[in-house]
Amino acid sequence: MFNFDTWQEIFYTIRKNKLRTFLTALSVSWGVFMLLFLLGAGSGLRHGIEHDFRDDAVNSLWLFPGKRTMPFKGMKTGTRVQLTNDDVTAIKAQIPGVEFITARYYVWGEFTVRHKDKYSSFNIRACHPDHQHLENTIMNDGRFLNKLDLEDRRKVAVIGSKVVEVLYDKDEDPIGSWIDVKGVKYMVVGTYEDDGGENEMRTIYIPITTGQVAYGGGKNVHQIMLTVGNASVEESQEIKKKVLALLSGKHLFDPKDDEALYVRNMVQRFQRFQNLFTTIDTILFVVGIMTIIAGIVGVSNIMLIVVKERTKEIGIRKAIGASPASIIGLFLQESIAITLASGYFGLLSGVAIVEAAAWALTKFSVDAPFFRNPQVDMNTAIAATLILVFAGALAGYIPARKAASVNPIEALHDE
Repeated sequence: MFNFDTWQEIFYTIRKNKLRTFLTALSVSWGVFMLLFLLGAGSGLRHGIEHDFRDDAVNSLWLFPGKRTMPFKGMKTGTRVQLTNDDVTAIKAQIPGVEFITARYYVWGEFTVRHKDKYSSFNIRACHPDHQHLENTIMNDGRFLNKLDLEDRRKVAVIGSKVVEVLYDKDEDPIGSWIDVKGVKYMVVGTYEDDGGENEMRTIYIPITTGQVAYGGGKNVHQIMLTVGNASVEESQEIKKKVLALLSGKHLFDPKDDEALYVRNMVQRFQRFQNLFTTIDTILFVVGIMTIIAGIVGVSNIMLIVVKERTKEIGIRKAIGASPASIIGLFLQESIAITLASGYFGLLSGVAIVEAAAWALTKFSVDAPFFRNPQVDMNTAIAATLILVFAGALAGYIPARKAASVNPIEALHDE
């Protein structure tokens, strides 16, 4: 029950020892502030790394052909492995667990692209329809490439938003228009956005079969990418082994030769980063909690000093009939009041500084590598506050018990 006289006495004691109370409260609020600041910084780092994965499907395998570095079934070292359209078909048909698959055929060199009287150089990338899922391509208008485009070797193109800005007037609709790519005309069937940055949005996609015919690629591809659905790291590794076994048999290279065919497992890489930041978050949380505990120890020490200073007063209280519970309650409430008020101030300060940092990064468009959108988890903030209240009560209880056990006669003789 709230007792006005008790709280009046607590506030009198706090006012009487302003500096001591301030320093005690500062140590507690600093601990809470540092906990939230560290967790906010950790979340910023996590979001920064996750932002780097935004452009590509995190459940994907990327296949990069290279040169043989191990002799295998009569094939010499130093000879190149060349992937083809048939490999895409074989993987899709024979490897269970493959969700989407695409190959890329890069059209190398500077390609001047024209539309009416406007022109500029852009990247030309020939691919399969599933490429949209591998690159997380966001369609603005029209459509992406489809199966009929590949089968009929249609001269169609999907262009990025930066291409639209350069080649088209502000109110001009690109869909259905024609662009000239180094003498070959393509009809624009779609426009897109891509979180991968400006370079990705300066890319023009064409059907891989069209690109191979128009630019002398035959059936060759430069790269194969595929997704593995909701496969775990272990399952994705099994799919990787099966892909290597299949292609090593077709192209005669040692499956253990990473230089012949390098496979980048994005599932594994992303999981490693997730595990890393789970560890970092745990370390930061422990450091923050230890900082809070250091402040709470300070509260306990100060309360012990308070008990020592007020020994005679405690003796008088007990001599006139004060119960041990009332004395414990007095010191316990004082401890909780200091801890809770200072902890709440630290919590507000921590949340404010993290939110201010997030606002500044967005407001001024700061491109900070590996750091983005710092946030404070409110569940963590509430948990920290509850821990603080409990620890504050514990810090006050030990001195309070000492005060309640004081012998009135000895206390009255205390100097």
